[in-house]
Amino acid sequence: MTDSASMAVVFIDLAGFTALTEAHGDNEAADLSERFTAMTAAELDASDRLVKTIGDAVLLVSDDAGSVVALLRRVLPRYAEAERFPIVRVGANLGPVVVRNGDVFGATVNVAARIAGQAGGGQVLVTEPIATAARAADVGVRDPGQLWLRNVSEPVTVYDLDFGMETRSVAVDPVCRMRIAASCGAGHLRYAEVDYPFCSLACAAAFAADPARFVVV
Repeated sequence: MTDSASMAVVFIDLAGFTALTEAHGDNEAADLSERFTAMTAAELDASDRLVKTIGDAVLLVSDDAGSVVALLRRVLPRYAEAERFPIVRVGANLGPVVVRNGDVFGATVNVAARIAGQAGGGQVLVTEPIATAARAADVGVRDPGQLWLRNVSEPVTVYDLDFGMETRSVAVDPVCRMRIAASCGAGHLRYAEVDYPFCSLACAAAFAADPARFVVV
């Protein structure tokens, strides 16, 4: 069955998932992916749909720009409050999509995926219609920038949404890229005059053995 519709498309991606898998193993990574999907699904309402999971990412659609802003407002705090959970990054776009056998296709989807891939940890990058809805919902909208996206002929104007959670300032384990809550860290090591936190003794030991491998200069 095929149908066309205008929808808001959002990719939510676990930043640093490859590093986490290497540090903690395939089983823990798979468990985390399932947990991520369940947490996301729990926040959907009648305007939203989980289309599919793609490894360390989920693809969602919402009826319109306002609905996707409301969804992000619900789901992002769940991730931020979860223990032993990575920082997420988000890309969202609004436009026409082709719906076929429950999946979604088209340039709108491709651009949303590319935007998510360009986002840094903790960033929510969206196109103009979603930024407009965010302003109407009293969500912070940072100044726009332009991205050149792979296989997209023209630059895309994107806006960085601020849901007030200060995700850019949280402590992150340099080995597995897990976000570190003050209540569950396994200590710190100092290297090159910087203190690095760790989620586990295993990550601390890996860092101690070869700090330069995990430090971005």
